[in-house]
Amino acid sequence: MPWWWWVIDVLALVVVLTLVVLVALAVRRRYLTRHGGTFDLSINRRSTVGSSGWTLGVAVYGADTLNWYRTFSVRLRPSYRFVRGEVHVEGRRRPVGAEAHAVHAGHVIVTTTSATDVRQMAMGPDALTGLLAWLESSPPGRSVNTVV
Repeated sequence: MPWWWWVIDVLALVVVLTLVVLVALAVRRRYLTRHGGTFDLSINRRSTVGSSGWTLGVAVYGADTLNWYRTFSVRLRPSYRFVRGEVHVEGRRRPVGAEAHAVHAGHVIVTTTSATDVRQMAMGPDALTGLLAWLESSPPGRSVNTVV
């Protein structure tokens, strides 16, 4: 078999594997959003302003938790789990400079504290309203600190 057939076989394999990964990402996204209560949420573990450290993802509301999944992952378990009552929103701002290209267009950045190491979240204005309402509707006996 000539050498160029090997090259064609390798290229075909790369194309097939790329398609499989893209289909897997699409099926996973559909699986995560099947029950509603999902929104685009980017997170940053750094507390500084800047474009580095941002990771795109999808958040899914649960009864007492907000589960966060990376956008470009095939994992079905959340990377972060934010417990209602343990997440505190401290302020909000618009993306600055190159940071606007690191998060989705039109998103607002909120500074948070929680049991996780996530210090900033970026989401759409409607999603922020939903998050604040979800945090404030915490069951009786839990304190909620939101200052926006």
